Amino acid sequence: MPRIPVGSAIDTAIQWLIHHAGPLFDGISAILLFCVNTVYRLLAAPMAFVLIGILALVAGLAARRVGIVVFTVLGFLLVDGMRLWTQTVQTLAVVIVAAVIALAVGVPIGILAARHGRASVALRPMLDLMQTLPVFVYLIPAVFFFGIGVIPGVVATAVFAIPPAVRLTELGIRQVDREIVEAAHAFGSRPGQVLREVQIPLAMPSIMAGVNQVIMLALSMVVVAGMVGAEGLGGVVVRGVTQLDIGTGFEGGLAVVILAIYLDRVTGAAGQLWGRRGLPRRGGSAVAVPA
Repeated sequence: MPRIPVGSAIDTAIQWLIHHAGPLFDGISAILLFCVNTVYRLLAAPMAFVLIGILALVAGLAARRVGIVVFTVLGFLLVDGMRLWTQTVQTLAVVIVAAVIALAVGVPIGILAARHGRASVALRPMLDLMQTLPVFVYLIPAVFFFGIGVIPGVVATAVFAIPPAVRLTELGIRQVDREIVEAAHAFGSRPGQVLREVQIPLAMPSIMAGVNQVIMLALSMVVVAGMVGAEGLGGVVVRGVTQLDIGTGFEGGLAVVILAIYLDRVTGAAGQLWGRRGLPRRGGSAVAVPA
Protein backbone atom coordinates (compact mmCIF):
# COMPACT_ATOMS: atom_id res chain seq x y z
CA MET A 1 0.00 0.00 0.00
CA PRO A 2 1.43 3.42 -0.90
CA ARG A 3 2.31 5.76 1.93
CA ILE A 4 -0.35 8.34 2.78
CA PRO A 5 1.43 11.61 3.67
CA VAL A 6 -0.89 12.75 6.46
CA GLY A 7 1.96 14.21 8.47
CA SER A 8 3.28 16.16 5.48
CA ALA A 9 -0.17 17.65 4.86
CA ILE A 10 -0.49 18.74 8.50
CA ASP A 11 3.02 20.21 8.44
CA THR A 12 2.20 22.15 5.26
CA ALA A 13 -0.99 23.50 6.80
CA ILE A 14 0.83 24.62 9.95
CA GLN A 15 3.56 26.33 7.94
CA TRP A 16 0.90 28.11 5.87
CA LEU A 17 -0.83 29.35 9.03
CA ILE A 18 2.45 30.54 10.53
CA HIS A 19 3.30 32.44 7.37
CA HIS A 20 -0.13 34.02 6.77
CA ALA A 21 -1.59 34.35 10.26
CA GLY A 22 1.48 35.30 12.27
CA PRO A 23 0.04 38.65 13.52
CA LEU A 24 -3.11 36.86 14.68
CA PHE A 25 -1.10 34.44 16.81
CA ASP A 26 0.99 37.31 18.16
CA GLY A 27 -2.20 39.10 19.22
CA ILE A 28 -3.61 35.98 20.87
CA SER A 29 -0.30 35.46 22.66
CA ALA A 30 -0.32 39.03 23.97
CA ILE A 31 -3.90 38.73 25.24
CA LEU A 32 -3.26 35.40 26.95
CA LEU A 33 -0.05 36.66 28.53
CA PHE A 34 -1.90 39.68 29.87
CA CYS A 35 -4.64 37.44 31.33
CA VAL A 36 -2.18 35.05 32.97
CA ASN A 37 -0.11 37.89 34.41
CA THR A 38 -3.23 39.65 35.72
CA VAL A 39 -4.53 36.54 37.47
CA TYR A 40 -1.08 35.81 38.86
CA ARG A 41 -0.73 39.34 40.25
CA LEU A 42 -4.14 39.08 41.91
CA LEU A 43 -3.22 35.77 43.52
CA ALA A 44 0.28 36.85 44.49
CA ALA A 45 -0.70 40.28 45.86
CA PRO A 46 -1.68 39.07 49.36
CA MET A 47 0.82 37.31 51.57
CA ALA A 48 0.83 33.53 51.44
CA PHE A 49 -0.94 33.20 54.80
CA VAL A 50 -3.70 35.56 53.67
CA LEU A 51 -4.29 33.66 50.42
CA ILE A 52 -4.28 30.36 52.31
CA GLY A 53 -6.98 31.77 54.58
CA ILE A 54 -9.03 32.86 51.57
CA LEU A 55 -8.67 29.43 49.96
CA ALA A 56 -9.70 27.77 53.22
CA LEU A 57 -12.74 30.06 53.46
CA VAL A 58 -13.78 29.20 49.90
CA ALA A 59 -13.38 25.50 50.67
CA GLY A 60 -15.44 25.84 53.85
CA LEU A 61 -18.27 27.70 52.12
CA ALA A 62 -18.35 25.20 49.26
CA ALA A 63 -17.94 21.92 51.12
CA ARG A 64 -19.40 22.86 54.52
CA ARG A 65 -16.97 20.42 56.13
CA VAL A 66 -14.18 21.06 58.60
CA GLY A 67 -11.95 18.38 57.10
CA ILE A 68 -11.41 20.13 53.78
CA VAL A 69 -10.65 23.40 55.61
CA VAL A 70 -8.01 21.69 57.76
CA PHE A 71 -6.55 19.98 54.69
CA THR A 72 -6.41 23.28 52.81
CA VAL A 73 -4.57 25.07 55.59
CA LEU A 74 -2.11 22.27 56.36
CA GLY A 75 -1.56 21.35 52.71
CA PHE A 76 -0.78 24.84 51.50
CA LEU A 77 1.33 25.58 54.57
CA LEU A 78 3.38 22.53 53.58
CA VAL A 79 3.67 23.89 50.04
CA ASP A 80 4.87 27.22 51.41
CA GLY A 81 7.29 25.40 53.70
CA MET A 82 8.77 23.59 50.68
CA ARG A 83 9.41 27.05 49.13
CA LEU A 84 7.07 26.25 46.24
CA TRP A 85 4.41 28.87 46.92
CA THR A 86 5.32 31.09 43.96
CA GLN A 87 5.32 28.13 41.56
CA THR A 88 1.98 26.94 42.94
CA VAL A 89 0.41 30.35 42.41
CA GLN A 90 1.82 30.43 38.85
CA THR A 91 0.29 27.03 38.16
CA LEU A 92 -3.04 28.07 39.65
CA ALA A 93 -3.10 31.18 37.46
CA VAL A 94 -2.50 29.12 34.30
CA VAL A 95 -5.16 26.59 35.35
CA ILE A 96 -7.72 29.34 35.95
CA VAL A 97 -7.11 31.04 32.60
CA ALA A 98 -7.05 27.76 30.64
CA ALA A 99 -10.17 26.46 32.41
CA VAL A 100 -12.09 29.68 31.74
CA ILE A 101 -11.17 29.49 28.04
CA ALA A 102 -12.13 25.81 27.84
CA LEU A 103 -15.48 26.45 29.54
CA ALA A 104 -16.19 29.55 27.45
CA VAL A 105 -15.75 27.44 24.32
CA GLY A 106 -17.03 24.08 25.53
CA VAL A 107 -20.28 25.02 27.32
CA PRO A 108 -21.86 26.89 24.36
CA ILE A 109 -20.83 24.08 22.01
CA GLY A 110 -22.38 21.57 24.42
CA ILE A 111 -25.63 23.57 24.45
CA LEU A 112 -25.60 23.64 20.64
CA ALA A 113 -25.03 19.90 20.48
CA ALA A 114 -27.86 19.24 22.95
CA ARG A 115 -30.34 21.34 20.95
CA HIS A 116 -29.36 20.13 17.48
CA GLY A 117 -28.85 16.43 16.80
CA ARG A 118 -26.82 17.01 13.63
CA ALA A 119 -24.34 19.17 15.51
CA SER A 120 -23.98 16.44 18.12
CA VAL A 121 -23.31 13.81 15.46
CA ALA A 122 -20.76 16.03 13.73
CA LEU A 123 -18.96 16.88 16.97
CA ARG A 124 -18.75 13.35 18.34
CA PRO A 125 -15.82 12.08 16.23
CA MET A 126 -13.93 15.33 16.79
CA LEU A 127 -14.36 15.05 20.55
CA ASP A 128 -13.31 11.39 20.43
CA LEU A 129 -10.16 12.39 18.58
CA MET A 130 -9.38 15.18 21.04
CA GLN A 131 -9.80 12.87 24.03
CA THR A 132 -7.67 10.06 22.62
CA LEU A 133 -4.75 12.11 21.28
CA PRO A 134 -1.64 11.83 23.48
CA VAL A 135 -1.19 14.97 25.55
CA PHE A 136 2.22 15.70 24.04
CA VAL A 137 0.65 16.04 20.58
CA TYR A 138 -1.12 19.20 21.72
CA LEU A 139 2.18 20.83 22.55
CA ILE A 140 3.67 20.50 19.05
CA PRO A 141 1.40 22.94 17.15
CA ALA A 142 1.19 25.20 20.21
CA VAL A 143 4.96 25.59 20.23
CA PHE A 144 5.01 26.22 16.47
CA PHE A 145 2.37 28.94 16.73
CA PHE A 146 3.35 30.59 20.03
CA GLY A 147 6.98 29.67 20.70
CA ILE A 148 8.44 28.50 23.98
CA GLY A 149 7.04 29.63 27.31
CA VAL A 150 3.79 29.82 29.24
CA ILE A 151 1.50 30.72 26.30
CA PRO A 152 1.76 27.41 24.40
CA GLY A 153 1.11 25.74 27.73
CA VAL A 154 -2.08 27.76 28.21
CA VAL A 155 -3.28 27.08 24.66
CA ALA A 156 -2.54 23.37 24.75
CA THR A 157 -4.13 23.09 28.20
CA ALA A 158 -7.31 24.89 27.13
CA VAL A 159 -7.75 22.81 23.97
CA PHE A 160 -7.04 19.58 25.84
CA ALA A 161 -9.69 20.42 28.47
CA ILE A 162 -12.55 21.34 26.11
CA PRO A 163 -14.10 17.85 25.43
CA PRO A 164 -15.47 17.18 28.96
CA ALA A 165 -17.08 20.63 29.03
CA VAL A 166 -18.86 19.87 25.75
CA ARG A 167 -19.89 16.32 26.60
CA LEU A 168 -21.15 16.93 30.15
CA THR A 169 -23.03 20.09 29.17
CA GLU A 170 -24.76 18.22 26.37
CA LEU A 171 -25.47 15.27 28.66
CA GLY A 172 -26.94 17.45 31.39
CA ILE A 173 -29.30 19.31 29.05
CA ARG A 174 -30.43 16.12 27.32
CA GLN A 175 -31.22 14.53 30.70
CA VAL A 176 -33.65 17.29 31.70
CA ASP A 177 -37.11 15.74 31.98
CA ARG A 178 -39.01 16.27 28.73
CA GLU A 179 -42.24 16.85 30.65
CA ILE A 180 -40.70 19.79 32.48
CA VAL A 181 -39.63 21.34 29.20
CA GLU A 182 -43.09 20.80 27.72
CA ALA A 183 -44.68 22.38 30.80
CA ALA A 184 -42.45 25.42 30.37
CA HIS A 185 -43.53 25.73 26.74
CA ALA A 186 -47.18 25.36 27.83
CA PHE A 187 -46.78 28.39 30.10
CA GLY A 188 -45.75 30.40 27.05
CA SER A 189 -42.00 30.43 27.51
CA ARG A 190 -39.87 31.03 24.46
CA PRO A 191 -37.04 28.58 23.58
CA GLY A 192 -34.42 30.95 24.93
CA GLN A 193 -36.31 31.30 28.21
CA VAL A 194 -36.68 27.54 28.52
CA LEU A 195 -32.94 27.15 28.03
CA ARG A 196 -31.99 29.86 30.54
CA GLU A 197 -34.63 29.23 33.20
CA VAL A 198 -35.25 25.49 33.02
CA GLN A 199 -32.70 23.43 31.11
CA ILE A 200 -29.45 25.08 32.22
CA PRO A 201 -30.43 25.28 35.94
CA LEU A 202 -31.55 21.63 35.98
CA ALA A 203 -28.44 20.59 34.04
CA MET A 204 -26.12 22.54 36.34
CA PRO A 205 -24.95 19.50 38.37
CA SER A 206 -23.73 17.87 35.16
CA ILE A 207 -22.24 21.15 33.94
CA MET A 208 -20.42 21.56 37.25
CA ALA A 209 -19.11 18.02 36.88
CA GLY A 210 -17.75 19.21 33.55
CA VAL A 211 -16.14 22.17 35.29
CA ASN A 212 -14.50 19.77 37.70
CA GLN A 213 -13.15 17.60 34.89
CA VAL A 214 -11.95 20.62 32.92
CA ILE A 215 -9.96 21.88 35.91
CA MET A 216 -8.47 18.45 36.59
CA LEU A 217 -7.41 18.01 32.96
CA ALA A 218 -6.05 21.55 32.88
CA LEU A 219 -3.94 20.87 35.95
CA SER A 220 -2.58 17.63 34.52
CA MET A 221 -1.72 19.34 31.24
CA VAL A 222 -0.07 22.29 32.97
CA VAL A 223 2.48 19.91 34.46
CA VAL A 224 3.20 18.44 31.02
CA ALA A 225 3.49 21.99 29.63
CA GLY A 226 6.51 22.48 31.88
CA MET A 227 8.43 20.63 29.17
CA VAL A 228 8.02 23.60 26.80
CA GLY A 229 9.14 26.25 29.24
CA ALA A 230 5.94 26.95 31.18
CA GLU A 231 6.73 28.11 34.68
CA GLY A 232 5.17 26.77 37.84
CA LEU A 233 5.05 23.31 39.33
CA GLY A 234 5.39 21.70 35.92
CA GLY A 235 8.79 23.31 35.56
CA VAL A 236 9.78 22.06 39.01
CA VAL A 237 8.80 18.47 38.14
CA VAL A 238 10.55 18.61 34.77
CA ARG A 239 13.69 20.01 36.36
CA GLY A 240 13.67 17.22 38.92
CA VAL A 241 13.35 14.60 36.16
CA THR A 242 15.97 16.06 33.83
CA GLN A 243 18.49 16.59 36.62
CA LEU A 244 17.67 13.27 38.33
CA ASP A 245 16.89 15.26 41.48
CA ILE A 246 14.49 12.94 43.28
CA GLY A 247 13.82 15.35 46.14
CA THR A 248 12.90 18.27 43.90
CA GLY A 249 10.71 16.10 41.69
CA PHE A 250 8.92 14.64 44.70
CA GLU A 251 8.27 18.04 46.25
CA GLY A 252 6.88 19.38 42.96
CA GLY A 253 4.67 16.33 42.54
CA LEU A 254 3.43 16.60 46.13
CA ALA A 255 2.50 20.25 45.59
CA VAL A 256 0.60 19.28 42.43
CA VAL A 257 -1.31 16.60 44.38
CA ILE A 258 -2.27 19.07 47.12
CA LEU A 259 -3.49 21.62 44.57
CA ALA A 260 -5.37 18.94 42.63
CA ILE A 261 -7.15 17.61 45.72
CA TYR A 262 -8.13 21.12 46.75
CA LEU A 263 -9.54 22.04 43.34
CA ASP A 264 -11.32 18.69 43.01
CA ARG A 265 -13.00 18.91 46.40
CA VAL A 266 -14.06 22.54 46.01
CA THR A 267 -15.49 22.17 42.50
CA GLY A 268 -17.14 18.85 43.40
CA ALA A 269 -18.78 20.41 46.45
CA ALA A 270 -19.91 23.39 44.38
CA GLY A 271 -21.57 20.99 41.94
CA GLN A 272 -23.44 19.30 44.80
CA LEU A 273 -24.65 22.68 46.04
CA TRP A 274 -26.02 23.46 42.58
CA GLY A 275 -27.75 20.08 42.54
CA ARG A 276 -29.56 20.85 45.82
CA ARG A 277 -30.77 24.28 44.78
CA GLY A 278 -33.49 23.38 42.27
CA LEU A 279 -36.03 25.68 40.66
CA PRO A 280 -39.16 27.41 41.95
CA ARG A 281 -41.96 24.90 41.66
CA ARG A 282 -45.65 25.19 40.86
CA GLY A 283 -47.88 22.21 41.41
CA GLY A 284 -44.88 19.94 42.02
CA SER A 285 -43.15 20.68 38.70
CA ALA A 286 -40.50 23.21 37.81
CA VAL A 287 -41.73 25.70 35.26
CA ALA A 288 -40.44 28.79 33.52
CA VAL A 289 -42.83 31.72 33.69
CA PRO A 290 -42.47 34.15 30.77
CA ALA A 291 -41.49 37.67 31.72
